[in-house]
Amino acid sequence: MARITARQGLLGKSFELAAEAVTDAVGCAISKESVRSVTQKWGKAVDEARNTVADQLFDHKSDERVQMPTIVNPIEKQATLSTDGGMVHVRHEGWKEVKLTVVSSVRPKTETELTPPTDSRRYAPYEPQLMIEDHSYQAGLWDANTAGRHQYAEALRRGVPECFKSSAVADGARWIERITKENFPDMVQIVDWYHLTEKLWYIGQHYFPEKTPRTRWVNTQLDALWRGDTDFVIDVLAQLPLPTNDDALASALGYVMRQKERLAYPRYRVAGYPIGSGCVESGINTVVHHRLKTQGQGWKRANIDPMLAALSELHSGRFAASWNSIQ
Repeated sequence: MARITARQGLLGKSFELAAEAVTDAVGCAISKESVRSVTQKWGKAVDEARNTVADQLFDHKSDERVQMPTIVNPIEKQATLSTDGGMVHVRHEGWKEVKLTVVSSVRPKTETELTPPTDSRRYAPYEPQLMIEDHSYQAGLWDANTAGRHQYAEALRRGVPECFKSSAVADGARWIERITKENFPDMVQIVDWYHLTEKLWYIGQHYFPEKTPRTRWVNTQLDALWRGDTDFVIDVLAQLPLPTNDDALASALGYVMRQKERLAYPRYRVAGYPIGSGCVESGINTVVHHRLKTQGQGWKRANIDPMLAALSELHSGRFAASWNSIQ
């Protein structure tokens, strides 16, 4: 019954709803406080276990043998990882950023899985369209360095270093670029196409208030990036009048111009690398926001990482195995 209780405590939108689900499932009444206690107690054990793994990887002495994480559901051929942040309400502190990494397997889509393009930018016949699937997660109320530790540990659990091909797609944040490069110096890092598109539309909205010239300007830049003419776009942006008293616009311009080395989209497509990070956006909603982004007084800080540790195992498809091994 404890395992059912913990699972429902993670799946339900609240401990009260989880208590009702457990009562219906087992025919024995249970209070929301009991569900809370069982769920958070197990989450604390999971959190301690994953922290121990990360500590062993990063804090060992030079002459000590490193205890590697147990490989679970290894990715056999191609892997991709994405990292991003979401928001949770911490009691007495306000909204704080949770950081999440998702590790996924990649394969070419089958004929029945192919979808028509939504705009004029199409994949060439020799550019594989890709399916990103079989996700695993690690999330926590961490600083960037701690997030990096857990990114590395989760990638090792999935056997990413043994894959013949791997890449990382993210929104271009500096901290994500840094921790990924520190963990995997040779991994191909790619700026998520959707985020880049958003930035260019934001820039276009400022410089071209009228819809028709704005649409023409943005699509010209996106078409150039799609075919690999990054220098053209950088030159166009450099010739725009510098913004005054508009930090958001200056940030958007700087964002695109400093990403040149990670905007080689034709090369990525031909090589079979994914150029989107939708899986991490979905992971933030599924793993973090569905359960923890609630109205009201928020979560006690001490309970957030245990909940996120347990939710990470649940949504990685490892709940039963972790329950049996971590108590």
